[in-house]
Amino acid sequence: MTSELHYLTIAQAAELIRTGKLSPVELTDALLKRIEALEPQVNAFITLAAGLARRQAQEAEREIVQGRYRGPLHGIPFALKDIYDTKGILTSGGSKVAIDNVPQQDATTTRKLLDSGAILLGKLQTHEFAHGGPSFDLPWPPARNPWNLEHFTGGSSSGSGAALAAGFVPASLGSDTGGSIRGPASFCGITGFMPTYGLVSRAGVIPNSFTFDHCGPMARTVRDCAILLQAIAGYDSRDSGSIEQKIPDYQAALTGDITDLRIGVLRHYWEEDLPGPEDQRRAMDEAVAVFRGLGAKVEDARARPMMDGMDIKVIIAESELFAIHHKDLVSRPGDFGRDFLGRVLPACLFQSADYVQALREHRRYMADMEPLFQKYDVLLTCGFGPAPRLNAHRTVNFWQRSNVFTPSNVARSPALVVCGGFSKTGLPLGLQIVGRSLDDARVLKAGHAYQAATDWHNQHPKLELGTPQPILDQGNEPERPDLNATMFGFVVQTAHRAGLKLNERQMSILLEGAPYALAMAERIRKPRDRMEAPSLVFRFDRSSD
Repeated sequence: MTSELHYLTIAQAAELIRTGKLSPVELTDALLKRIEALEPQVNAFITLAAGLARRQAQEAEREIVQGRYRGPLHGIPFALKDIYDTKGILTSGGSKVAIDNVPQQDATTTRKLLDSGAILLGKLQTHEFAHGGPSFDLPWPPARNPWNLEHFTGGSSSGSGAALAAGFVPASLGSDTGGSIRGPASFCGITGFMPTYGLVSRAGVIPNSFTFDHCGPMARTVRDCAILLQAIAGYDSRDSGSIEQKIPDYQAALTGDITDLRIGVLRHYWEEDLPGPEDQRRAMDEAVAVFRGLGAKVEDARARPMMDGMDIKVIIAESELFAIHHKDLVSRPGDFGRDFLGRVLPACLFQSADYVQALREHRRYMADMEPLFQKYDVLLTCGFGPAPRLNAHRTVNFWQRSNVFTPSNVARSPALVVCGGFSKTGLPLGLQIVGRSLDDARVLKAGHAYQAATDWHNQHPKLELGTPQPILDQGNEPERPDLNATMFGFVVQTAHRAGLKLNERQMSILLEGAPYALAMAERIRKPRDRMEAPSLVFRFDRSSD
């Protein structure tokens, strides 16, 4: 069994541990040995906490032997995206800017997992401050996709996707602001779940966007994600976006019976809005057939174009990100990576009116989704197609086209990605299930039924001991556009007014994204009634006497 331990699911390992057939120490040691052997190929970890993990595993074993079994995460190793605070352990955000950031307390979610008896193996690679794409100019090299080491993991929970696919950990937590859980899940062939906004605490997690950040589970199966969600969901007064609601039994919802499920297929996402390759189209047609075969009522549906959600998300989220890091962007811009700068610097061009208009459009967008969720229980659409080569990444693509995951961030809906097949070149293809807010259990139920009827999630990459990591040329240098004098002057003046002191290369990075940012701002300026409210509205509950 030892040779198979690294691909046990949480549910499988938990049952073996509960019944005394597997020791937490044995499982932890097996994973640490695999990490030691294969991590140089994958770059999944920023910090490996081997000594701590072994001590926690020994403690878990003692407790279980003494009859103090805490539940399905007791003795289960996990790792965290390196934006989750861990007391006494570096939380770097993947950036030189936070290279000496050692928190004094755990994030709420970190503490909940540790209290459940789970074992912390370490901190995983992330794109800089949970944003952007792979940068080769950061303190740690970007994670590699275990299915093909020359290819991209997806981001920004890059290390989580890589570690799960490589058999380093059975469980991780990622974050999702515009697809950062679901993108790596799609590219790496694992399962990733973005819960309803506010269901899982973000306290102690380095923020990207206050409006759109979600924390959620990443694992190998839907059942495993349900187990993790059960442990981390719940109200937290430390998170201003946290919501109070009764937490259901997520595992109990995984009945396998979806004969009463109404599914709307957002086919236009992969056929019109962002046309995908033939492999992806075939996989999605097969997925639709699977759900029909399971007895669900399936029909095509339409939502707003993907780009509508992208404009809303980027104007709001990049403005918030710029504000979060403004002090360091002014005082030490050279300590940020090229990709992060290429996304955040153009946000200095958004005006206060653009931000508020985007918030107003955000409210419209959520309202426009309501009729769809009255007609359908869940929406089915694609994930990403096959992962591109790692050095094919271009920062400017962020500004030029939409993202299939962003709409559900803007709608604040729970969304699940599972593996839905493989390309002709052997790379995973994702499919996505989206639900109405606070209906997380139904989304998980649909995904679990799909996995029970298919075998894609049980396939794993083959990593060979001693294989050298492919050397890649880095590329992605900024291309300075030919702007007219008026736009050029506006960009330079606005950057100066924001306090930015940029060298020539950094100014080229800003100028590269400037035309796209300004075009977004123009698109968001729609006719509005003066009484139209933004999504950012606060309500104070009357306290009891």
